Amino acid sequence: MNDLELRCQRAIRWVPNFPQPGIQFADLSGLWGDPALGEAIEQAMASWAREILGPIDAVVAVESRGFFLGVGLARVLKVPFVAVRKAGKLPGPVVQVNYALEYGEGRLELQVGSIPFGGRVLIHDDVLATGGTACAAAELVRLEGGRVAGFAFLLEISGLGGRANCEKVAPVVRPLLPSTR
Repeated sequence: MNDLELRCQRAIRWVPNFPQPGIQFADLSGLWGDPALGEAIEQAMASWAREILGPIDAVVAVESRGFFLGVGLARVLKVPFVAVRKAGKLPGPVVQVNYALEYGEGRLELQVGSIPFGGRVLIHDDVLATGGTACAAAELVRLEGGRVAGFAFLLEISGLGGRANCEKVAPVVRPLLPSTR
């Protein structure tokens, strides 16, 4: 384990039975409270994305915890940031997709015209669990004419099939903290 991985692991607090019984919640608040750690994470993820995926035209991040690093990741890659949000939170025309969560169902939206047509998009979220949210974001990107170049996650929770589900769509950039919990 390298120094960055160790720093991240120390900053994450695991909360049992949240938001419902049987779920192990990764509280990433310790990461957001350390600007130097956040910058190091963004630099590492951007480096891996460039190396594995090549040129990227936009970073799409999923509400809400995906926004914390997604904006910085887009800044480091020098590309636009595009927000995928929960239903009812974006103005104007949107495309929508329903998806299954680890502990329920949800709906995501993306503003029409926010993805460059044919653009290569990196989708970022904080945690890869089942892959349902990331795959829903990928569907939104496709509906808007973008191409999913790959996925980037901070943390991967093993045993839930998320990597296999995402890799049916596009490559998964090495998570900073793979196969945790």
